Amino acid sequence: MSLEWGVTRDETAAPEVQAPDPSDRPDLKRARPTRLTGILLILAATPIFLSALYAVVPPVSTLMLFRWATFRTVERDWVPLEEISPNLPRAVIASEDGGFCRHWGVDWGAVREVIEEASEDWPERGASTVSMQLVKNLYLWQGFGWLRKPIEIVLAHWIELTWSKHRIMEVYLNIAEWGPNGVFGAEAGARRAFGKSAKNLSAREAAIMVAALPNPIIRNPARPTAGQLRRAGQIAGRGADTSCITVPR
Repeated sequence: MSLEWGVTRDETAAPEVQAPDPSDRPDLKRARPTRLTGILLILAATPIFLSALYAVVPPVSTLMLFRWATFRTVERDWVPLEEISPNLPRAVIASEDGGFCRHWGVDWGAVREVIEEASEDWPERGASTVSMQLVKNLYLWQGFGWLRKPIEIVLAHWIELTWSKHRIMEVYLNIAEWGPNGVFGAEAGARRAFGKSAKNLSAREAAIMVAALPNPIIRNPARPTAGQLRRAGQIAGRGADTSCITVPR
């Protein structure tokens, strides 16, 4: 002990010990991968749970859910595929997915065709198949395609293994957005655009509806532009294999 300026100081006092960094705790390091695993399991289980739920209730899209959550209207009348004009699925296949009856969720040849056939204004064919568009609408989000696309591909293969082509087309036509102000599904879209049921759509009307995809808010089928009408004419003139969804009437 020594006395300096009237203050007693213990020269042998231990140096100050710093508290350990909480991030270095072993239990927290173990918790991080466990938490990540839990999140991944929830994400993986969500499509399985929703698919089981949609076996007993009409499926809805994430965009429909978002509109309900934000207190906006949704206009949709679910109808079975047998009550939709065959002109509409034929136009969808002709425009969106020429290989629908042949592939298992992803049409890799279509990716090459997009590069070869795409024009500046209207691409002749989209790279996303009907199944890929369906899982995006059912389970995923809009935008950030570079992040969403790999998940979309995996889910498209999965849904092809669990649903028939008939079911895939039926759900697709009933959840697609088909007009501004919350118009979803073929039935509501046909009534808004042409004042008739989806089962009575002509080949030209079906092609006009499909020409509005994927943005019917800008390309409103009730007020088609000259470009949309040209596109509809191209769609109506194409052949389409619908053998995988055809049922006796």
